[in-house]
Amino acid sequence: MKKILFSILTCAFCFSVNAQRSEHLRYDIECAGIGVQGTYLVQVWVYTNKKRLSVDELQKYAVHGVIFRGFPGKEGCPGQRPMAQSPALEQERSAFFHPFFNRDRSFAKYTTQVDGRIQRIRVGRRQYKFGSVISVSKDLLRQDLEAAGVIRGLSHGF
Repeated sequence: MKKILFSILTCAFCFSVNAQRSEHLRYDIECAGIGVQGTYLVQVWVYTNKKRLSVDELQKYAVHGVIFRGFPGKEGCPGQRPMAQSPALEQERSAFFHPFFNRDRSFAKYTTQVDGRIQRIRVGRRQYKFGSVISVSKDLLRQDLEAAGVIRGLSHGF
């Protein structure tokens, strides 16, 4: 009986840890219009229980979305596939991506906030949705990721 109770508690703990990790990556990314050549113009929506969210965090999720998720198109705005070929690339290259997104904040040099405002929408009792339009320099980002050996070049395989 004790073994069963222990295994149930262990499983519950593992699920709660995974839920806390995925909380940090709850966001949506969509096309926001046609940007300047070499850039993507994206609308990023981040879901959190914080009452405020910085522009840096929105920019971080915009770059993360361009690399790992891509975004769907809509009328007059083409969608894009993710730069990374594999969704597991972030874990495989964690030595590169952890400092890139956290400690070094290298992602910031590829982004600018377009309209200068952050929208906040309450979606639950203590749940908020923050959004902003972010311009991501896709050409410079791809060039730097290829130079670091994180993703393959577009000419690879020809």
